[in-house]
Amino acid sequence: MATMMGAMHSCQVEEGVALVTLNHPPVNALTPEMLTELDGTFDSLAKDDAVKVVILTGAGRFFVAGADIRVLASIPSSVEGETIARQGQAMLNKIEAFEKPVIAAINGASLGGGLELAMCCHTRLAAEGARLGLPEINLGIMPGFGGTQRLPRLIGHPKAMELILTGEPISAREAMSLGLVSQVVPADDLLRHAQGLARKMVGKSQVALRASLRAIQQGTKLDFSDGLALEAHLFGALCDTDDRKEGVAAFLEKRQPRFRNR
Repeated sequence: MATMMGAMHSCQVEEGVALVTLNHPPVNALTPEMLTELDGTFDSLAKDDAVKVVILTGAGRFFVAGADIRVLASIPSSVEGETIARQGQAMLNKIEAFEKPVIAAINGASLGGGLELAMCCHTRLAAEGARLGLPEINLGIMPGFGGTQRLPRLIGHPKAMELILTGEPISAREAMSLGLVSQVVPADDLLRHAQGLARKMVGKSQVALRASLRAIQQGTKLDFSDGLALEAHLFGALCDTDDRKEGVAAFLEKRQPRFRNR
């Protein structure tokens, strides 16, 4: 098992799964320094062929309880504010565009920048008792790391409007009913469920996983006909791969496929 440590997070890689744990007591506030650390870690994970799937979670009772209020209080002008927002958006966009599946295991409060971080991951699991929301309006500001754009796309405009304009959080169960998270599990079982999901993905063809991620992430930003064209192009490209031949052969021969990721 390989381990990487940062001042505000750790990363353990085992059997194809990288577990990235945010650890910035007391509430795992999403600071510019944490974003810089995550940026470097995801760059390293992108280059590591041993890593097939990434799980992102928090240490303690919080996933990320929001931005560092002291940082918000020290923003001197609109120019610096926009710069901070663009830097945060760029980091979260990198995770969203990551070519390996990223699973958010939301272990506790996921608020403000924390929910924005979770939303850029490819799928989300939440622990019972977790609270999710975008409370920035209560501070006289608004979400700045993609929250106003990702939340409506994930749960629809009416409910996203309500949550952003009131700042009220929702429970993990309500988040699942809205489609914001895919599973809600007991807190003690969260990582076990996330790792089980990750292991299922590790066993798939990595070229097919990358193509599927691209089709979903890019295609849903296109109009329907262009999205279908992208899907057809990617499907066609997969038909030329060794993994497609192996996957079909294994199915016909009633055995497990031995994908070579090419």
